[in-house]
Amino acid sequence: MAGRTFEQWTVGDKISHEIRRTVTETDNLLFSTMTHNPQPLHLDVEAAKASEFGQILVNGTFTFALMVGLSVGDTTLGTLVANLGYDKLVMPSPVFIGDTMRATTEVVELKPSKSRPNAGIVTFQHELINQRNQVVCRCLRSALVLRAAG
Repeated sequence: MAGRTFEQWTVGDKISHEIRRTVTETDNLLFSTMTHNPQPLHLDVEAAKASEFGQILVNGTFTFALMVGLSVGDTTLGTLVANLGYDKLVMPSPVFIGDTMRATTEVVELKPSKSRPNAGIVTFQHELINQRNQVVCRCLRSALVLRAAG
């Protein structure tokens, strides 16, 4: 089990996740088409060239999903009961094909569950950062995680 139980977290814990990922054209194309997102900025090179970005812009929901995915192995793998919500999602910088992403996590709140004595709520702040050290995505994730047995 790679994830931590509720008792193993402390407010202020910080993780720099080791796994990095370079975003490919295929990632963006497949994610956009699988989710039925026809935005020309994601799919049409000529339309993207004519935009203020001058190139294909990576689908923001892919960016968000990648950020959460990069964090799972170190946070909730094997201990997650359910993700309860995502708050304060922002994307302060664009992501382009070829950008290499890394993620960081900080624990910002811990609450025992009132309805589930075997679990507690951990609120994580996740950030996704590109190779230029720009934050491209940030959010709070509330996760219901198992308590240690016993």
